[in-house]
Amino acid sequence: MIVLTVGTEIKENLIKIQFMKAKIFFIGVLSAFVFTTSHAQWNWPDDREKAEEKNALYTDSFKQGNFREAANHLSWLLTEVPNLNKSIYINGVKIYNGMASEETDKAMKTVFQDSVLALYDLRIKYFGEEDKVLNRKAYDAYKYYSRDKSRYQELFTLFKSTFELNGNKVMDINLLPYMDVMRRYKVSGGNISDQEILDIYEEIVKITSYKIDQGKNVDRLKVVLDKVNELLVSTIDVDCEFVKNTLGPKLKAEPDNLKLAKNILRLSFAGKCMELEVSVAAAKIVQKNEPRFALAKLIGQSAAARKDYETAVIYLEESVELTDDNTKKGESLYSLAIIQTNLDRNVSARDYARKAVSADPTLKDAYRLIGNLYYNSFDNCKRGDNPIHDQGVYFAAYDMFKLAGDGSGMNRAKAQFPTMEQIFTWDLQVGDRFKVGCWINQTVSIQKR
Repeated sequence: MIVLTVGTEIKENLIKIQFMKAKIFFIGVLSAFVFTTSHAQWNWPDDREKAEEKNALYTDSFKQGNFREAANHLSWLLTEVPNLNKSIYINGVKIYNGMASEETDKAMKTVFQDSVLALYDLRIKYFGEEDKVLNRKAYDAYKYYSRDKSRYQELFTLFKSTFELNGNKVMDINLLPYMDVMRRYKVSGGNISDQEILDIYEEIVKITSYKIDQGKNVDRLKVVLDKVNELLVSTIDVDCEFVKNTLGPKLKAEPDNLKLAKNILRLSFAGKCMELEVSVAAAKIVQKNEPRFALAKLIGQSAAARKDYETAVIYLEESVELTDDNTKKGESLYSLAIIQTNLDRNVSARDYARKAVSADPTLKDAYRLIGNLYYNSFDNCKRGDNPIHDQGVYFAAYDMFKLAGDGSGMNRAKAQFPTMEQIFTWDLQVGDRFKVGCWINQTVSIQKR
């Protein structure tokens, strides 16, 4: 129930509360005519002098932080001239919020909180702007009643209307609460299907993603997106069987359904099901329509894990083209180097590793990879006519391990170096330079064990 007046004495207060409950309810039922006015426009009644007096008294009390006295004067305006100006509702919300914050009695606190929500409704009735007003009402309603099971259906309906009216203009602070309200409503036995939950989840994600693309509050919105995904998992049963058996056939029937593909992709992340065939298919659909570095890299690395190297190379190379961030480029190029290593394509592996470290000089693992390629090439590259020259692969490997800062690799390569006696036997000296042939094609210096 609603109260919009506060007296100074408890007894008088209760009498006035009951009176105003009835009066505002009467106004709410009978006021079918909606007035629309600007904030600056005033609709003064015949008794303008009294209205001006009450307006001045309530605003003075409000400015002084005397919420109860302000509410006493404001109640006359809300009752006698409810279409005076929308400022009486804007300030009224602040006044009753202030009283709710100060009130220690639980019942009275609820009365004041209900009054705040009633003021939002009356503002809509007399001044329109339903989309903007519901945006604010939803936030206050969630703040008040997110733990009250008896209000979950009311909250859910309010948030649903708010999002339908506002779309991308919904306030950032309402994104996560909508998902939480839906979860609370569902787990408390609310009448809402899993499909409706998925549709609303997709709506929240779409709006959040749009806001992120606008470049404002990006870090905070990304946290919101992560938490929305977490709440989905606790709202419905999201597991790999659900993704595979429920959504898989749908995607097969509608292979161009981008919305469905996005849902499957997000649920696959949430359920840790990215190894599923349907999850990979969904990722490819999304990437085709909305190409992004992260998704291309994910598809590529997932394919590499399945040893589908042909697909992996395609998407990892695509990921390199989709970013200007050299660190990200380096990561993808290094993954490509590893793939080429697995395919025994030493030259290509080295080329990708060099590109990786060129993009990101801190990527020391690229040097280690080249060092291992050299180290493991002894059998394939030795000629047998000069053992010192054959050991050149280890000199080359040592140089790469040194660049990588890999002490273990350096010791492993050094253990294969020739002794001084062997070097003298072949009439050579430490420091002599020569070119290692084979695929390596590098000039190195002779070093001793």
